[in-house]
Amino acid sequence: MNVKIEGRRKIKAKVNIPPDKSISHRSIMIGALAKGITEVENFLFADDCISTIECFKKLGVEIEIKSGRVIIIGKNYNLSAPDKRLYCGNSGTTARLLLGILSTQQFEAVLDGDSSLRKRPMKRVTEPLTTMGSSFEFLENDGFLPVRVKGKSPLTPIYYTLPVSSAQVKSALIFAALKAENKSVIKESPMSRNHTELMLKSAGANIKTSFENEVYKVEVFPGNLESLKIRVPSDISSAAFFIVLALICEDSEVIVENCILNPTRTGIIDILKQMGADITIEDVQIQNGEPVGRIIAKSSNLTGVSVDKKDIPRIIDEIPILAVAAAFADGKTIIDNASELRVKESDRIKTTIEMLKSFGVECYELENGLLIVGSKNKLKPGIVNSYSDHRIAMAGAVMACATEGESTILNAECASISFPGFYETLIGHSKKV
Repeated sequence: MNVKIEGRRKIKAKVNIPPDKSISHRSIMIGALAKGITEVENFLFADDCISTIECFKKLGVEIEIKSGRVIIIGKNYNLSAPDKRLYCGNSGTTARLLLGILSTQQFEAVLDGDSSLRKRPMKRVTEPLTTMGSSFEFLENDGFLPVRVKGKSPLTPIYYTLPVSSAQVKSALIFAALKAENKSVIKESPMSRNHTELMLKSAGANIKTSFENEVYKVEVFPGNLESLKIRVPSDISSAAFFIVLALICEDSEVIVENCILNPTRTGIIDILKQMGADITIEDVQIQNGEPVGRIIAKSSNLTGVSVDKKDIPRIIDEIPILAVAAAFADGKTIIDNASELRVKESDRIKTTIEMLKSFGVECYELENGLLIVGSKNKLKPGIVNSYSDHRIAMAGAVMACATEGESTILNAECASISFPGFYETLIGHSKKV
């Protein structure tokens, strides 16, 4: 599906943003591994999260959707051997966290995914898990899906420092460590998003977190999990597209309610404020250990910045839309030390650069990042190849809304991976100037 967007739009709206993808994934996983019945309200029924549900159903977990809620009958870590491959679709979170979970089970299972997920590296997860006693067989290409997993119980404790900060790798190891013989210690620097730790603590896991000389440390003690009642907040990664739209369009304002404000996720807000963005945070409350509140963003004159490498884990999913903001800023923006972008749904350094250049933006590919020169007075309509990457498609659509003329997003349907109804929301809430 291709989508055409007529540009030079403005937006003044309270936008309903989809539930958070990271928390939706983890609510299914933790509910499945806990004792008792977990209820999840405001779950994200997007492609990636549905992949997680379907995988756990194949592992013998009863999951029912009732009156908009997801009800999970926990198996207390006693999953059942699947009779088919566990198909993870496009979801790296599903695949990588399942590697850790399946490492605790005494049966074999095969994980697979679509053509994009099959290109994403898995050894960063399987190598540390192998030291804990589980085994992996890559069935076609070494280090990539499909992979056969053979678990062990109990696992050997692990003391491990992540070479590159990653919430997915860290979470996989934590899930495995909950069924180790003794305490495990996992370290990373800088700290990546901590939704797994927070939700597991809410479920009664004995997990301690601390900092030692700016190194984030997670101590995991073996134990069981209790069921939860979870209400998933709005996803700040999805909200970022409409926040940036308001900033770069004239006479515009966006309000997002009930949005997650976990400090490991608000790097996009902090950096946009450094660029001069008019963004206000209000009515902050705590839900399931996570800060949640209202975000108000208004039209702003932005200035380019250099993004500090310690902020990269906090904005790793938002870099394509941050690059759009940089295209409308005065001066240069440098985003570096972001090698993780090379192994996302697409090589997001290359695809973000290509997307920006299609609109006439002056920008340059760095070895591990991007250099963008603000070009708002030189922009032209673009044709964006999404490469089936949802964040590239949506960033391109926001860029198209703010650029004079008609632009086209190719293979635009991939937005449903994280934001069902994105284009209807975008066009429905914005108006031609």
